[in-house]
Amino acid sequence: MIGTVDASFSADHDTLVVRGFDDFRRIKFKVTNAGLNLQRMVIVYENGEPDRIEVRVNIPQGGESRQIDLKGAGKRRIRRIDFWYDTKGILNGRAHVTVFGMK
Repeated sequence: MIGTVDASFSADHDTLVVRGFDDFRRIKFKVTNAGLNLQRMVIVYENGEPDRIEVRVNIPQGGESRQIDLKGAGKRRIRRIDFWYDTKGILNGRAHVTVFGMK
């Protein structure tokens, strides 16, 4: 697990700061409490290089995204992940987003 964030109703963008700079080849999102329409994300690597990824996927409550390959050869160290979304199911509360990294 890389980290978690609660998606806000008032914003359409959140940032997850990654602690420890582990090496990863892929990431995926798991969503609980409410659904989320994940539009895009920008992964900023340890060296400051951004990687913009268009995702455009609806993740239902309790669902997961596909595994998303990270740019570059081998493993990459992630500094932060910025992601843009639309929340779904306001009556269910805020979507709780957990990001997993695959080494």
